[in-house]
Amino acid sequence: MTELRPGDASLLRKVNTKVTLSALRRAGVATLTQLGRVTGLSRQTVEAVLDELGERGYVREVPPDEGVMGRPARRFGFRADAGYVVGVEVGGDAIVAALADLNGEVIAWERAEISGDAAAHERLEAAERTALACVDGAGVAHRRVWTVAAGTSGIVDRTGRVSLSITLPGWTGVDLAGLAGRWFGCTALAANDANLAALAEHWRGSAQHAADVVYVLIGHRAGAGILIGGRLHPGRTGAAGEIGTLRQVGWEDAARELVKDASAAEVFEAALGGDRDAVRRVDRYAENLAIGASALVLAIDPDLLVLGGGYARAGAVLLEPLRRHLAELCVSAPEVVASTFGDEGVAIGAVRLALDHAEREILGL
Repeated sequence: MTELRPGDASLLRKVNTKVTLSALRRAGVATLTQLGRVTGLSRQTVEAVLDELGERGYVREVPPDEGVMGRPARRFGFRADAGYVVGVEVGGDAIVAALADLNGEVIAWERAEISGDAAAHERLEAAERTALACVDGAGVAHRRVWTVAAGTSGIVDRTGRVSLSITLPGWTGVDLAGLAGRWFGCTALAANDANLAALAEHWRGSAQHAADVVYVLIGHRAGAGILIGGRLHPGRTGAAGEIGTLRQVGWEDAARELVKDASAAEVFEAALGGDRDAVRRVDRYAENLAIGASALVLAIDPDLLVLGGGYARAGAVLLEPLRRHLAELCVSAPEVVASTFGDEGVAIGAVRLALDHAEREILGL
C-alpha cells in the first residue's frame, strides 16, 4: 500500500472539492447520489465536501418539492449569488458596465456617454461612476464583487496597462487594471476591446461553434481580435490583431470617407434603399475592411470571421460586399457573420475574463 506523503491529503481534498463543485455547477441542482455517480466519489466524501462548501457560502441545500412522499433525498444547488463580477468597456464615446453572477448571467447594465475628447482622468472617473452605479443599482454590496475586468481600445499589455493608444487622449501608459481594482477593492484585469468582444462571441455568441476566429470590430474606430484553438491570442505584447494601425490598410481613411457628410446609420440606410452613391461608399468601405481582414485570414486561416461593433448592425448591406471582397482576396475565405452582441460585446467579454479569474483563483476551478 502506498503511503500518503505530506500534503497529499490536502491535495486530495482540493481535487474532491473541485470535481464536486464543477459537477454541481453543471447540474444546477443535484442529490448526493447524483453527484457521487458523476464524480465517482463516495456519498460520504461528497457530503463532507458539500458541507464545507456550504460553510463557505458557495452551496445551498434546496428544499424538497411539495407533495414528495417519504424521506426526500437531500438536494444541493450552487449559489451563483455568492459573488459577482463586473465587466466594463471604457470606450471612445461611451462607458458600458455589466454586473454578472457566478454563472455568468448578467443581472444589471449601466451605460454613460462621454466625449471622445475627454481627458484620461475624466474617462477614468466616468468609468468608475458607471461601474459603481451598475453594482449599486442592483443592490449588491461592493465586498461581494470578486473581480473586475475592463476593455478598451489600444494595445493593452499582460499587466493590464495601456502601452499604446492612438485614439484616446492621454490614454497611453494608463494602468487600467490597477486603477479599476480600486473601485471595489478587488482584483482587476484589463484587455483590448476587440479581443474581449471575440471572447464574448466564442462564449455565448456567433462563434460558439468555431475554434479559430478573427473578430473585426468596426465603429468610430476599427480593430481586430484573434482566437486560436478557442483561446485569446493577444501576442507577445498584446498587439496581435492591430492590423488597423498599418496605414497602408486604409481602415481609418475608409471610416472617414464613409461618414464624410452623413452618419454611418444614414449611409447604410440609404444604401439599403438603393441610393447609388451610398451603395458605392459602403462598397469602398467594405473593400478596405476586406484588405485588412484578408491579411489576418491568410495568416490564421480561421473557421469564422465575425463582424462586430456599432457598424455591424448594418447587416447584409455591409456583410454582402465584405464577403465578396474577401472571396476575391483570400485563397479560402471563411464564413462571415455578424456579432450576436453588437456594441455590448466588449462588456460581455470582460465579464467572461473576470469570471475566468474568479473561477480559477477563488473557486479553485
